[in-house]
Amino acid sequence: MHQTTAMLIELGAIILVLGLLGRLAGRVGFSPIPLYLLAGLAFGQGGILPLQASEEFVAIGAEIGVILLLLLLGLEYSASELVTSLKTQYPSGAVDFVLNATPGAVMALLLGWGPVAAVALAGVTWISSSGVIAKVLGDLRRLGNRETPVVLGVLVLEDLSMAVYLPILTALLAGVSLAGGTVTLLIALGTVGAVLYLALRHGRLISRAVSSDSAEMLLLVVFGLTLVVAGIAQHLQVSAAVGAFLVGIALSGEVAEGAGALLTPLRDLFAAVFFVFFGLHTDPADIPPVLLPALALAAVTTLTKIATGYWAARRAGISAKGRWRAGGTLVARGEFSIVIAGLAVATEPRIGPLATAYVLILVILGPITARWTEPLAHHLTTRLHPAPLNPTPPTPEPLKPTRTGG
Repeated sequence: MHQTTAMLIELGAIILVLGLLGRLAGRVGFSPIPLYLLAGLAFGQGGILPLQASEEFVAIGAEIGVILLLLLLGLEYSASELVTSLKTQYPSGAVDFVLNATPGAVMALLLGWGPVAAVALAGVTWISSSGVIAKVLGDLRRLGNRETPVVLGVLVLEDLSMAVYLPILTALLAGVSLAGGTVTLLIALGTVGAVLYLALRHGRLISRAVSSDSAEMLLLVVFGLTLVVAGIAQHLQVSAAVGAFLVGIALSGEVAEGAGALLTPLRDLFAAVFFVFFGLHTDPADIPPVLLPALALAAVTTLTKIATGYWAARRAGISAKGRWRAGGTLVARGEFSIVIAGLAVATEPRIGPLATAYVLILVILGPITARWTEPLAHHLTTRLHPAPLNPTPPTPEPLKPTRTGG
């Protein structure tokens, strides 16, 4: 069979299967990410039917998927929102980092994978899935709840932290020296600061320059600009994903809304290809040896994320029920964890299977904890501190003597 013909058949089969899996996930009511990962495992190394002809195209599609994920994420936030979140939520972000990055780093060191792998696995366990959590909040009709801004604030800080974390990780994985890593970090921080400044001061001018009445022209300009910036960022070892995120932040208003609507179907397509690509490069036989560490990490970081959300909501003056809901909502991991693991597999291949198992567990568990953490906490609290069955009635006041006539 001709190479092009084989590629078209394989690629068409992949996209068709992804569409069917996405429909199935929608009917069941949970994220399609675990099904996409399982599809990649089935058609990858050691799978049921390994793909060959379309592998190079899928690899390029996966890169575009990561770029579009970060671009659309940046389009959701304005520069002023990010600055406000930094000012008000940074203590919650610090608690989130300490509680959730530490278990991943400790696990990597216990497994003997070294400090670079520890930094990578710390990121895998640290970052919650904005996509899964946003869907869960919508499904549970909690977008108007008092605790929801707290949840979104933590997510915004995590997303913004990626602009610093990913360049550091990229430099470490490339074996850059301390001096080189410092330069990379300074470039990243300078770039983020410059973009935030331009977006705050001149966001309207940037958006006006990109704006177009034609949907086709707007799509081409925004997508082309994002790829160029992502490529330059990759060349500077700042990470293509961060470059795309910064482009999204720089655009605002009607341009951001219009570009988001046009690019969302492309993001969904290429993001699905990205998850499949990650699964393709994970041998299913490598998962059983890391299943116990993945389960242990999932158990520990479920509790630490719940604690993070509870603390952040308490700090914001939310009631106890809202604190538990905030904690349970933050549990899901997904796209960022896979992006980080995808960067690290070249240096430490065992991170791939562990991250796959870990994300599969928590992307399924996340919607469950979002729904049931608060009722379960209420039930346990009631069991531990039951109300008295026969409360002592208040002592009645003595009757005042009444005066009779006379």
